[in-house]
Amino acid sequence: MLNELGEDKVKAILSDFICPLNKDVEGFLRNKAIEFAKQGLSATHLIFANYGGSTVLIGYFTLATKIATISRRCIRSNSMRKRINKFAQYDQSLKRYSLPMPLIAQLGKNFNNEYDKLITGEELIQFACDKVKQIQLDSGGRYVYLECEDKPQLTDFYDKHGFVNFGKRSLEGDEFELFQGRYLVQMLKYLSR
Repeated sequence: MLNELGEDKVKAILSDFICPLNKDVEGFLRNKAIEFAKQGLSATHLIFANYGGSTVLIGYFTLATKIATISRRCIRSNSMRKRINKFAQYDQSLKRYSLPMPLIAQLGKNFNNEYDKLITGEELIQFACDKVKQIQLDSGGRYVYLECEDKPQLTDFYDKHGFVNFGKRSLEGDEFELFQGRYLVQMLKYLSR
């Protein structure tokens, strides 16, 4: 999109995005998504819909590749441990796995003009997981993870969609201004074909 429309037009489209529920989701798209894409740190995918005769931005998700560390004690089922063993390296001394996998770094609906009503959270997370599956067809892998605030409405939502809690990540630097609490909950999902 940056190559086709140019940075100024893309910035104008992104400036239309409002997410009063999460300042990080709104601020990232408006202020960081383009720069992160240019640096190759992440890729942001915009979701549009036809509404009132126009094409409008209704949501987005951002993917990045990270290495997650997963404590052995956080994996309660033997089947999950076997699956993770296929893709991760296990450090016996630390008793934890290192697993490179896509991170759903951002996920949000556009509340501007009530465009958020044009897409459900279920559809948005499905778009993100489908994109990860598409990428993994070319590169391998079966896991995806995300990080969210420790709020029941968030963790319950992701749990309902097959994500499993595997740890916490302490907030860093400017993240304290964006989130409540001192950490983010880390959740992963096995993506079957």
